[in-house]
Amino acid sequence: MRKIIIIGATSGIGRELARLYIQNGDRVGITGRRAFLLDELREQFPLQLVTECFDVTGCKNIPHLESLIQKLGGVDVLIYNSGYGQPTEGLDWVVDRQITLTNVYGFVEIVNYAYNYFRKQGRGQIVATSSIAALRENSHAPAYSASKAFISMYMGSIYLKAGRLKKRNPEIDISITDILPGFVKTKMARSKKLFWEAPLDKAARQIFNAIQKKKRKVYITHRWAIIAWLLKWMPFFILKRLA
Repeated sequence: MRKIIIIGATSGIGRELARLYIQNGDRVGITGRRAFLLDELREQFPLQLVTECFDVTGCKNIPHLESLIQKLGGVDVLIYNSGYGQPTEGLDWVVDRQITLTNVYGFVEIVNYAYNYFRKQGRGQIVATSSIAALRENSHAPAYSASKAFISMYMGSIYLKAGRLKKRNPEIDISITDILPGFVKTKMARSKKLFWEAPLDKAARQIFNAIQKKKRKVYITHRWAIIAWLLKWMPFFILKRLA
């Protein structure tokens, strides 16, 4: 029985992943801002689920995380799934600040802690939910795309760091998995009709399988790898016309 922590699991992908891990027989610790949603899930699975209510944009992320680890009795996999994004007509500082605090500052603080925790423990896996939006510039949500690019770059960099660490200390094994979803049918997907929008259960299952296999990077659903390739090689002048 492994011990899984999911940061951001009151709804959407995080909540669905929690259910999958519980079905897999694991013990799960979940976090979120809305206590009643955390309690609702805990009441369904009192023997396998523990909760910690906090907002990753606050100043007490590490004490809350340590409390959750203590409740679980340790941690084997940490999944950073908290995320915020909102398209704006102009540049809205209130929106951009919230995006940066959630997708950058909260992410770095918690993942940094997890890496050092797993280094001392000698093993562990860090997973983060980035986005296909990380791959190129985006006029509709600049801060969101930039923040998700930050996540992917950070995850790729600590993947290399963990590899160097393993070469020096073969007994230390830290896995890093970067998840890049396209459109998934969640509350964050505000539009009524989106291109290649995946059902939540299908997306969560593919993410679960990728984590189990300790993939370095995975596009969700898998066909979004085609779009990723096109975006990476698209000349900027074409991107400018599409924008």
